[in-house]
Amino acid sequence: MLKTPIVLASQSASRRALLSAAQVPFEALSPQVDEEAAKEALRADGLDARKLADALAELKALRVSRRVPGGLVLGCDQTLSLEDGAMIDKAVDRADAERILKLLSGRVHYLHSAAVMALNGEPIWRHIERVRMTVRPLSDAFIAQYLDSDWEECRWCVGCYRIEGPGAQLFNRIEGSQFAIQGLPLLPLLDFLRIRGVLTA
Repeated sequence: MLKTPIVLASQSASRRALLSAAQVPFEALSPQVDEEAAKEALRADGLDARKLADALAELKALRVSRRVPGGLVLGCDQTLSLEDGAMIDKAVDRADAERILKLLSGRVHYLHSAAVMALNGEPIWRHIERVRMTVRPLSDAFIAQYLDSDWEECRWCVGCYRIEGPGAQLFNRIEGSQFAIQGLPLLPLLDFLRIRGVLTA
C-alpha cells in the first residue's frame, strides 16, 4: 500500500478510476493549463505525437508540483496519430466525431500515453507507452448508433471511444496495454512507486 498519497494533476475520470482500482491513494488537482494553447505552441515547435504527449504530461505535472512542495505529482496526457504521423484531436462536436470515426474506420492508428512524475517543480520519472489500434470497417449506420449511445461519455476521449465501454466494438485488433488506452501507463507507474519505496514491495 502507498504510504502517502500521490497528487494526480488531472480531473480525468478514467485515470482516477485506474488509480482507485489499483488501490493507489491519491488526490486530484486541476493543473489549470490551457491545454489547447499549449498543444498548439508545442506543435509549432515540430513535436510529433509521442513527444507532444510527453511534453503536455510534464507541463501538467510541473504546474501542480509548484503548488505542492514535497509532494509526488503525476501528470498525464495522451495523443493519437495515424500511420503517416498525422495527429487527431478530440472532437469539437458530434459532427466532428462522425468525421473522426469515418477517418479511423478500417485503419490503424496509435495512442501515445505519457506519464511524468514531478517533485518540487522538477521531473523525476517519465514513461510513454504506444498502443497500436486497428479499427474495423465502420458503417455510417453503426457510427450514428454508437454516438447515440455513448456521445456524452466518448466526446471527452481522443478518438471518440472509451475502450472500457461500447468503444470496444470499434476494434478488431489491439496491440498494447488497455491501461495505456485508458490514459495511464499503470504498470510502469506502480514499478516506479515500488522502486522509490513509496509503494510496499
